[in-house]
Amino acid sequence: MAEARRFDVAVIGGGIVGTATAMALLEQARASLVVLEAEASLAAHQTGNNSGVIHSGLYYKPGSLKARNCVEGREALEKFCTEHEIPYERCGKVVVATRPEQLAVLDDLQRRGEANGLTGLRRLAAEEIAAHEPHAVGIAGLLVPQTGIVDYRRVTEAYAAATRAAGGEIRTSSRLLRVRRDGPSLVLETAAGEVRCRALVNCAGLQSDRVARLCGVDPGVRIVPFRGEYYELREDRRPLVRNLIYPVPNPEFPFLGVHFTRRVDGRVEAGPNAVLAFKREGYTRTSFSLRDSLSTATFPGFWRLAGRYMGTGLGEMWRSWNKAAFVRALQELMPEMAAADLVAGGAGVRAQALDAAGNLVDDFRIVEAERQIHVLNAPSPAATASIAIGRHIADLAMHRFDLARAR
Repeated sequence: MAEARRFDVAVIGGGIVGTATAMALLEQARASLVVLEAEASLAAHQTGNNSGVIHSGLYYKPGSLKARNCVEGREALEKFCTEHEIPYERCGKVVVATRPEQLAVLDDLQRRGEANGLTGLRRLAAEEIAAHEPHAVGIAGLLVPQTGIVDYRRVTEAYAAATRAAGGEIRTSSRLLRVRRDGPSLVLETAAGEVRCRALVNCAGLQSDRVARLCGVDPGVRIVPFRGEYYELREDRRPLVRNLIYPVPNPEFPFLGVHFTRRVDGRVEAGPNAVLAFKREGYTRTSFSLRDSLSTATFPGFWRLAGRYMGTGLGEMWRSWNKAAFVRALQELMPEMAAADLVAGGAGVRAQALDAAGNLVDDFRIVEAERQIHVLNAPSPAATASIAIGRHIADLAMHRFDLARAR
């Protein structure tokens, strides 16, 4: 068992937001710090199972935390990757409209992107799409040159290395079990032993609401997990996709829809769908946790959400179990796509915060309490924006925790 030690700050969660926050705190503060990660490795869940896209800031409401942090964070991430020799590409993407009713949404996306400071956005006529993605077919498109790709596991490991170099400690296999107060200290009982700290930052992702409750804080939201499943293009069919091909999002549905994503290692993913997961870390169709399922089923907000999206949700479930249905969704963007072109890929689980009224919390949600900061919703583009989010949380912590500034 690890020896008990008192730290100024403990960061719960070793994903990209947790490690970015730790790195930013040690840039600003003269403090002792530990990152506590439940799993045996960093970036084990949302960070390590996402699509690897560096988002441009196209979709987000101007002025929102998402929009501000995405644009600032994207530039900071690219600079960090360059300095730390982490491969990335600013390859761009094409958003393709396939039906007339999508054209107004495409117009709105262009306006949002321009309001968020994106440059080089260009509307494409039907015949111009092929110049960028020869196998994609649509009635119009939008070229977004500032989208990129990277391996976020490598980024997280680099954040962790920077944290260690600044004097921070990283502990894996240290799942938080209980929290109690002992005078000026918070006593964190973990699977690897007891840790004492003066203050705590919760970046626990899929478990963030539970960590808040362990700390005596009402999170005001419930994490409901949604699994996104991918296929991959066979190696000989990867040339069908040059970079990234996205559909015009359905404004009535909170997820982007299936799309094509080239990865930095050359693989091409097709997906994801968005299906309710019956386990918070459930990466297969048969993954099940009674505790997690009851957490969702007993939350009134979930049933209010289900009532609004029942038809769409059932369609997503059908595509999960029926490859032909999944392929038909992909054929909207690329008619020549065939089932034989695809092999089974991986999956990720999105930690989606849901309020009691059944609303999917769209923006970042950060709740402050005495000696505590809880990051309760950090959806996409959290990985892209991780440095900016980390700095924002560090700013909050400097004030709330009364930390001494680094010299």
